[in-house]
Amino acid sequence: MDLFKVFICEDESIVREGLRDMIPWEKYGFEFAGDAPDGEMALPMIRKLKPDVLITDITMPFMDGLSLSKTVTKELPNIKIIVISGYSDFEYARKAIEIGVEQYLLKPVTKTDMINALEGVRKKITEENEQKDYVKLYEQEFKKFERLTHRVFFEKLVEGSLSVQEIYEEADKLHLNLSADAYNIVIFSIRDVDQLAYSDDASNVTESLLNQFLQYPDYIIFRCNLFSYAVLIKGDDESVKRMETKLLKMIRENCEQRSNALDWHVAVGVATNRLSGLSSCYQDANRAFAYRHIFPNQHIFTSEQLKNEQYVPDGSQISEIDAGKFDPLIIRYFVQTGTAGEVSTFADDYLQSIETSVHSILFRYYLLVSIRVNVELALKEAGVDSEQVANNLPSFDTNISAEEVKPYLVDALTVAIKMRDAEAQKRGNDIINNAVDYINEHYADEDISLDSVAEEINISANYLSAVFSNKVGLSFVEYITKKRMARAKILLRNTSKRSGEIANEIGYKDPRYFSFVFKKNQGCTPSQYRNGEVEEE
Repeated sequence: MDLFKVFICEDESIVREGLRDMIPWEKYGFEFAGDAPDGEMALPMIRKLKPDVLITDITMPFMDGLSLSKTVTKELPNIKIIVISGYSDFEYARKAIEIGVEQYLLKPVTKTDMINALEGVRKKITEENEQKDYVKLYEQEFKKFERLTHRVFFEKLVEGSLSVQEIYEEADKLHLNLSADAYNIVIFSIRDVDQLAYSDDASNVTESLLNQFLQYPDYIIFRCNLFSYAVLIKGDDESVKRMETKLLKMIRENCEQRSNALDWHVAVGVATNRLSGLSSCYQDANRAFAYRHIFPNQHIFTSEQLKNEQYVPDGSQISEIDAGKFDPLIIRYFVQTGTAGEVSTFADDYLQSIETSVHSILFRYYLLVSIRVNVELALKEAGVDSEQVANNLPSFDTNISAEEVKPYLVDALTVAIKMRDAEAQKRGNDIINNAVDYINEHYADEDISLDSVAEEINISANYLSAVFSNKVGLSFVEYITKKRMARAKILLRNTSKRSGEIANEIGYKDPRYFSFVFKKNQGCTPSQYRNGEVEEE
């Protein structure tokens, strides 16, 4: 059992030593940490020791107990204070209550009085710690960045469709603190090389990283789309740069240490000092992120690099690349991983490297055949029916001009991505139906998890998480919790089972955590719901 540290501040040495020696501290869950004869001497000791409980007299020289308590509670807001006083004046008690003192004891203080006070304080500390643990567990399970409301807010934020006042109002509703002097956005994706097959690699690395990011209040995480996340970094100019470096380091270390079979990319925007500048910041990051299609073996891209030069991994100019050596597999990779919104930018960047070569009729023909072949191969790998591909992909004339190459490329890629997404949606519907059927049957299993469901239906957990929230409108945990809460309400209203029995029946090992989650979701305790104190909506 962890012991709570106690510090005593009392100017009368007989009283101070008596308090110190008369209590068997460990027996009641405490550890005596130190003492001082007045507030002035106590304060630096308290700052160093950080006790859980302060026992202090009110009237002392140099700094009295109320002044000490006021200062200490500002610096250590969770500390519990027991005041002992020779005065029964209500004004002293009133001031002590205003400060947040837990117990107010009148001298002479008996051993029984002090033990009762300490037990009351210990109970409160234990309950508060338990609540903190539950809050932490709840926040980890119900990740804010997985919620549809957060994703919708982020989309509005980066579209630039909200005024600054509206940004603050929306953020306040979602309990997001966006106040800062500077901001930046980092976009990242971590995928299995074979995205659909069940694998622990990408899911575990992503989960590990997201849990690490949650420990830092200056990182606010949003899911961008199926396979990418955005991290909004906030702080001052110096701390944003430092946190950006830290973020990149964490992503690189996690991805490089875990597996070579991961397809991971990171892009960094240009920092801004205005909330209204986040739209431009995101566009900068997103443009840098699109370069993953041009250089799939490069992992980190920054807007600063792209502003200064046409970036390639070795730092040379794209115009210096031999057009005959330009990799046509880039087209296939883009069809596999790109989005409709990235097509135009990708086409510009891809064709820029071969700008002079497209004026050659022979090279144009080679290029267009290569585009067509690689688009078809990518769609075949995505499971699109070959007849559908043949009927829908645009054809090209052998006499196509240099100016018509980009429109053809844009058209071909746009059509290909539509077919890819339609196939993915059809496959996603099958996946979700299988997942939902399994969850509906097993939601009461205490060990059910995203990984266990993904393994059961033989799909990547990372992919399942992405398509599940897209299709269902709830994250995996939100859906299971909704099922559990619905069942709990039926059992509460229609049976005499105790709360602990109901918790166990719907998949919660800890009855108190069940009560915590129930109150969070339903706005009342299980007993209040059972007694009809809250009506159904």
